[in-house]
Amino acid sequence: MSRTPSTTAQDFVPFATAALDFHRALNLPGGPLVATRAELDALHSHLVSLHGLLDAHAIRTEKIVPAEGDQLRAARTRIWQAAERLHAAYHAAPRPGSGEVPGPEACRAGLPEGAPELTVCQRHQRAARLVRRRTTPADLHTPFTGLTRR
Repeated sequence: MSRTPSTTAQDFVPFATAALDFHRALNLPGGPLVATRAELDALHSHLVSLHGLLDAHAIRTEKIVPAEGDQLRAARTRIWQAAERLHAAYHAAPRPGSGEVPGPEACRAGLPEGAPELTVCQRHQRAARLVRRRTTPADLHTPFTGLTRR
């Protein structure tokens, strides 16, 4: 099994990075002072996708190079923690139009605001199933990754 990427495979990660940089450069200087729910939803979607990519890499890598796999698993956990914070920020942001802020119990009810407003909750709950299978509660709540292997 080769550790070098195939020259025929298209690597889209640099394009995703460039798109985020472009978004920041264009939208933040003249944009709203606070992040909108739509932007928080889009950022959450991005982090959940990144979490899935890191998960796939961690699973494959840990069998061949355990120390690298440990690092990828720690990165995956930190990305999930960031996604959780974005999900919480989404719920703390006022609803467009009314300015009302829904309570945390609204998320557990599925789509209390109707689609597509709380697809962020559905995405978060789907990703949380993977997190529960691959991560311990202690991993999720510790400020230190516990990595010592070299």
